[in-house]
Amino acid sequence: MQAGEILRRTAFVTLDMLQGGKLDKIKKVNKREIVEGVTKEYVDRRIGALLDYAGKHSEYYRELKGVEDITRYPVMTKMEYNQNKDRILCDTFQEKKDSLFRLSTSGSTGAPFTVLCDGDKMNRVNMNFISFMELNGFRMGMKRGEFRVWIPGKNVISKWKSFKNNLIMIDISNMGDEALAAICEKIRREKIQVLVIYSSALIVLANYLKRKNVDITKWDVEMVFAMGEALPQPTYDLVKEIFGFSPVRSYGNNENGFLACQVGEEDRYTVDLYNFYIEMLSLDSDEPVKPGELGRIVVTDFYNKAFPMIRYDTGDTGIYQEIIDEKGRIHGYFTEIYGRRGSMMYNCKGEPLSIHVFMNVLINLEGVVHQAKCIQWEKKRYELLLNADRARVDEAAVVASYRKYLGGEAQIDVTYVDEIPIEASGKRMVCEQKCPDYQ
Repeated sequence: MQAGEILRRTAFVTLDMLQGGKLDKIKKVNKREIVEGVTKEYVDRRIGALLDYAGKHSEYYRELKGVEDITRYPVMTKMEYNQNKDRILCDTFQEKKDSLFRLSTSGSTGAPFTVLCDGDKMNRVNMNFISFMELNGFRMGMKRGEFRVWIPGKNVISKWKSFKNNLIMIDISNMGDEALAAICEKIRREKIQVLVIYSSALIVLANYLKRKNVDITKWDVEMVFAMGEALPQPTYDLVKEIFGFSPVRSYGNNENGFLACQVGEEDRYTVDLYNFYIEMLSLDSDEPVKPGELGRIVVTDFYNKAFPMIRYDTGDTGIYQEIIDEKGRIHGYFTEIYGRRGSMMYNCKGEPLSIHVFMNVLINLEGVVHQAKCIQWEKKRYELLLNADRARVDEAAVVASYRKYLGGEAQIDVTYVDEIPIEASGKRMVCEQKCPDYQ
């Protein structure tokens, strides 16, 4: 246990107590409800309160005011939220846009999207994350390394916030051997205790550690928390072999927060039914699938009062089941998650790139590029499919933003399309690998 960990845990508890212990209460209730399940009365009450609130305060939902059946509300995609964002934003926050928190994502479907949320929702996002972490052995204040494509002016955090949260930014825009060696040295030098890492990046890191026989005996890592794409079983087993403990699988998105997480050694994801209502709909219609069948994951967020997210189609697919225990409480589990399975892409040097490189590029193009997909045909030849406003798009700037990661020698052909084709999984992927050398 590090001194910095103890100091930050003490500071968090003390400051929260001075403010009435709100965050600790949210965390404790969240953890309890994840483990013990929720009642039907709670679910019905939260859905009813959300629909009533949206009908009164959101112009978009006003025409549905008084409708209590959630299945009569439209299923919403990222593009539909973007097209109606000003009408969805509640009147109580229309004059407070600048003070709201922004949760930005492109998602693996390649549609840039920003959700505005109020302070209470942001607190719940953070405590929801900590709850899942603590259920798997995390201690408040532990030093964590967050693996992302860190973009200055977009998601890079300040030195003060980094110090306060005991958080080290680890950039994964390049994951070639040289970059991975530097990442490993940073993990050792900074005495990082928890790796919070996208599954696509963990695949590359774990394979590198094994291939190079990296000595991790002087590392302080106690926990590996995999997020984003579903973590393949071979990587799960390899991480356990390397570190001596199992990684934690999780599932969530930037728009809502963490939706589900593996607890202990369970081979399923326990869903946070305290914060979210889950529906599983058919791949080709908005009809519900039967329990145990593959379906689209559709989420209703109970607590975003600024921007109601009712029946949000995440773009992911999976298999979901609900169990009612002997006390009548509801437990939700994803037994399979097929979302975010983008193909691994490589730059001109043959170095692997995280799928999140392409997701973060799209964040900066929001409002101009509706959807995009990068296809690698040869080692240095790529095709960029753009569903965009051609009158406004700066094609040279878009190509340059991709070339930054693909390499100066990259041949990037641009093709404008009306829609990005849907994959067999039911998703529009942000990148696709078609180079014979990487098959």
